[in-house]
Amino acid sequence: MGGGGQQTEPGEPASGKAKGVYTWEEVQSHCSRNDQWLVVDRKVYNITQWAKRHPGGSRVIGHYAGEDATEAFTAFHPDLKFVQKFLKPLLIGELAATEPSQDRDKNAALVQDFETLRDQVEKKGLFRAQPLFFFLHLGHIILIEALAWLIVSMWGTGWILTLLCSVLLATAQSQAGWLQHDFGHLSVFKKSSWNHLVHKFVIGHLKGASANWWNHRHFQHHAKPNIFTKDPDINMLNVFVLGQTQPVEYGIKKIKNMPYNHQHQYFFLVGPPLLIPVYFYMQIMKTMISRRDWVDLAWSLSYYFRFFSCYIPLYGVFGSLALMFFVRFLESHWFVWVTQMNHIPMDIDHEKHRDWLTMQLQSTCNIEQSSFNDWFSGHLNFQIEHHLFPTMPRHNYHLVAPEVRALCEKHGIPYQEKTLWRGLADIVTSLKTSGDLWLDAYLHK
Repeated sequence: MGGGGQQTEPGEPASGKAKGVYTWEEVQSHCSRNDQWLVVDRKVYNITQWAKRHPGGSRVIGHYAGEDATEAFTAFHPDLKFVQKFLKPLLIGELAATEPSQDRDKNAALVQDFETLRDQVEKKGLFRAQPLFFFLHLGHIILIEALAWLIVSMWGTGWILTLLCSVLLATAQSQAGWLQHDFGHLSVFKKSSWNHLVHKFVIGHLKGASANWWNHRHFQHHAKPNIFTKDPDINMLNVFVLGQTQPVEYGIKKIKNMPYNHQHQYFFLVGPPLLIPVYFYMQIMKTMISRRDWVDLAWSLSYYFRFFSCYIPLYGVFGSLALMFFVRFLESHWFVWVTQMNHIPMDIDHEKHRDWLTMQLQSTCNIEQSSFNDWFSGHLNFQIEHHLFPTMPRHNYHLVAPEVRALCEKHGIPYQEKTLWRGLADIVTSLKTSGDLWLDAYLHK
């Protein structure tokens, strides 16, 4: 065991003010909810108490307790020197000189090659945003919303015009969803505070949702994509079973909360139609109120005030409520198909402690580039590049994609790219495969 590996109280450095020297085995033993250490650049930090104050939420940093968090730390923070100020008081020591820089069985050469690629990409300026791109994107969202209102206010609220208004509003909502995603990832402005402010405006005032709710949920997904108990996006509340492991586990335990062998069919009834208008918005309101997040609640209410002040004079209270729900219903279909085609057909399993590149490539895939695909998906057709470099502005994904593909080829890591239709179809195909695995295990194991 490394010298200075003695237990310490949460938040206190080893041996009072002295710094300890630790082995990976010692670090890995501190991975419980009330005892959390992690490693960044061979430095060991005790984050037990500070995790509760982590701006990204306690869960996302807690997912790396007992692990090397260097790659995730670099990926999520655009200003590393600034963040180091928060880490410094938490420093309790470093890895012993005999310990490797990577934990467990991670490929050191692969980790180094990816770090080199990131340095090259940064030198090329691919982490610098073009503000005009995002300004024009915001402008086209406002224009679409204004057009939707003008159509029904000038020419009437008949069924056809109301349907057209709904489609336009759903389009604006979907595009605002992609735009808030950019600011949420701090990929537009150099100053994080500016990104946070505009993020609250876009997700709050343009969409009626919560920036803090989104941050705490979405960064967990990025930190540990497609990993059970860590990625909230695959927490299906026992409505679906995903991947190849979970269906068999459920089948062996005789868990039958739903007829999972038919999940590829009832997905059309409970997935795309209900995620945003029912589940997300109930969760968002509950989270803001229970956490007393009055700032986000105020931004959210400003959206509803604006919407109802525009449409109650045209449709009345009940009619405007119905219009809002129908817009959410349409947007939900758009959101679910786009976001799930990159993840549900991929590897979904328990924690394997893989390196950053391997973990992201096994849980994400790309959709072919085209002007329509870029716009339709908010450039999330470059899901691989987005997951590897979450703070990179989306208009640069296509520039780094060839280099990522070359690195994957060098190390024998599959780089999957599909057509849009293949990606959408694979959602249903993968749900059917998982359902069949569950039925076989339920009946025969």
